[in-house]
Amino acid sequence: MQVFASAEAQADPLALLSAEMHEVDRVIAHRLQSEVALINQISGYIVHAGGKRFRPKLLLLFANALGDPGHHRHTLAAVVEFIHTATLLHDDVVDESALRRGKQTANALFGNAASVLVGDFLYSRAFQMMVSVNRMRVLEILAEATNVIAEGEVLQLLNVHDPDTTVERYLQVIRFKTAKLFEASARLGAILSDAPSDIEEHCADYGRAMGTAFQLIDDVLDYEGDAEVLGKNVGDDLREGKPTLPILLAMERSQPAEREILRNAVLNGEVERLSEVIRIVRSSGALEATREAASAEANRAADALKALPLNKWTKTLLEFSARSVDRKY
Repeated sequence: MQVFASAEAQADPLALLSAEMHEVDRVIAHRLQSEVALINQISGYIVHAGGKRFRPKLLLLFANALGDPGHHRHTLAAVVEFIHTATLLHDDVVDESALRRGKQTANALFGNAASVLVGDFLYSRAFQMMVSVNRMRVLEILAEATNVIAEGEVLQLLNVHDPDTTVERYLQVIRFKTAKLFEASARLGAILSDAPSDIEEHCADYGRAMGTAFQLIDDVLDYEGDAEVLGKNVGDDLREGKPTLPILLAMERSQPAEREILRNAVLNGEVERLSEVIRIVRSSGALEATREAASAEANRAADALKALPLNKWTKTLLEFSARSVDRKY
């Protein structure tokens, strides 16, 4: 069934979920508890640091869109947020990041060892919660997603400081590292509603496309965003030697002298010439091309919704895909 945008679109298309997310927050607060005080301190710090919670929201939207979602939806929404949070803790250690969401990272405050171990706690707590749902299909989806995300982290590590990274290799990192958990979240919503396999695949297609679009816009914002709005420093990807899509496209489009500046920036994580790198990336048209790629993914997500019933939940999903490319943080 074709889904159309609501004529009465809300300022925040995900505001529909406020009551649902309140229950998810209650589950998160309850399941974060540990007898180890430092675990409570660090996990609470990162989980309550102002994340957008897109992944649990996708799960809830699809579960509600497809019928009676049952009470397990709040537990699994908390699970995907715990998995995501664990990846953030580990990411920040690997990247030696000092700022996320406008606050100091957990590793900057508590040290690398504590951050890694609390990330492990969140992973293991997530798997405890999965088992409580007592559905093998749920375990299969989340076990696979967690494994693929780990593969994506390693693939990204291999690309660091490598200016010869191909666009295809970079997009594979996005599919593994970011899009996979979006995909799993959307798929779980369908599974909880006992949707048929073809509908489950459409939900997964939406999540995969939205996760890819989300990361591509993050790539753009790293070169054109406002640090205060982003909650991180502009140019952080370059500082970490990450060859993201804008810089890869800029290298393809630039003259030899400018291409050499970009290559050296990736090789050495040069921040001294950051303003020059940003100028080259912006003038090359790479940011516009990356936004176009994100728009194509958002359109692919919207197309996936055509097989779903028309209701307020699918309208919200459509609105979310339409607005995702225009976000500023």
